[in-house]
Amino acid sequence: MHGYDEYTQDLGKSILEYAAERLALDPVPLDGPRTKEQLDAVAGEALTEKGIGGQEALRLFAEELSLACLSTDHPRYLSFIPCAPTREAAMFDLVVGASSIYAGSWLEGAGAVYAENQALRWIADLVGLPEGAGGSFVQGGTIGNLSALVTARETARVRSGARPFRVAATVGSHSSIASACRVMDAELVQVQVGDDLRLTGEALREVLIDEGPESFFAVVATCGTTNFGIIDDLESVAAVCEEFGIWFHCDGAYGGAGLAAPSVRPKYAGIERCDSFIVDPHKWLFAPFDCCALLYRDPALARAAHTQHASYLDVLTDAPDWNPTDYSVGLTRRARGLPFWFSLVANGTQKYSAAIERTLEVTRFAEAQVISRDYLEVVRHADLSILVFRRLGWEPADYHRWSDGLLERQEGFVVPTSHDGETLARFAIVNPLTSEDDITAILDSMA
Repeated sequence: MHGYDEYTQDLGKSILEYAAERLALDPVPLDGPRTKEQLDAVAGEALTEKGIGGQEALRLFAEELSLACLSTDHPRYLSFIPCAPTREAAMFDLVVGASSIYAGSWLEGAGAVYAENQALRWIADLVGLPEGAGGSFVQGGTIGNLSALVTARETARVRSGARPFRVAATVGSHSSIASACRVMDAELVQVQVGDDLRLTGEALREVLIDEGPESFFAVVATCGTTNFGIIDDLESVAAVCEEFGIWFHCDGAYGGAGLAAPSVRPKYAGIERCDSFIVDPHKWLFAPFDCCALLYRDPALARAAHTQHASYLDVLTDAPDWNPTDYSVGLTRRARGLPFWFSLVANGTQKYSAAIERTLEVTRFAEAQVISRDYLEVVRHADLSILVFRRLGWEPADYHRWSDGLLERQEGFVVPTSHDGETLARFAIVNPLTSEDDITAILDSMA
């Protein structure tokens, strides 16, 4: 299986040809899910003792299985948070897979780690973190948030000698915050928000005083909530965290990319005061899955919390080198930041800013279109590139029927969301190829 011969060479050419054809599609097909029974009918007997051969396995994927997967890079994939990698990033992902690089330590992957750290430094500069800041690329926002909170708790315990057990956030914070608290056996305390749905320092201070600030080891603010794209009042939250000496973590998994857009950068005032920060380049920074940038103001605190110790690891842990696995949960890691780095280096950061600005432009167009139509209504002004709106007169079943129809006709993928018990429509626009015409066509379909 591990040799390289004429058979392997031909298979490699076929795989590269398939990848090239997929990358060249413009636009890509939307496709859609199939039932298990449908997939059983075409692939249920694929796994055999003697194998079906690489060419047949590739045919099975290309002609059947791949068509049962939605294309997240389709311009009308506007649900959840889409993924629209640049061609350069997607291409280089092939290189990463073929290179067999272990990127957990400097000893084994110095070149890859160096490149990843360049990309991390660009993000750190956008945030406004000091020169010594650093971290690692991890699987996604869930692991990024968990790793940051583990560091926050360990730091609080070392500094105070006590065992604080609470995290403060809002109901709008990402579900991974609650998940992290369950994993850590910590208590999540939700801070109430006003009509604008933003976490403020004033509301945070009230909760800290009521519950006892000494019981908290972290506060989580969000710069770009998943449902609405809301940026919390980072400046006032940072001030309260500094007042009480509590770790200030900023979750920018989706919205952190907006730091690269001059038109919205002022909305993030105060983010430079955070102790830790995450952003997912596979969301709005045009990298392939899976890629989360995790950064710390003082990486030494993360290293103290996360470094794994074992006799066979002494050669790594006793060295002063930058080992990415020292800064997050997990030991084994691929060089998941390399496709992002490659695209940044190939395209230049100005193109990234321009692409993000383009999505914001389309979002503003979408909001204006909703306002102009008497059968639609904006629920909340878009801070970034997420727009939530209602179709007047519709019940939940109407939204789902409309959404299902769009996908069945291959006209778009826009699933409903909800807020305060009401079913609503939602656009998440992070693909620079999404156009005004795409928005118009989808809104017309609601008439």
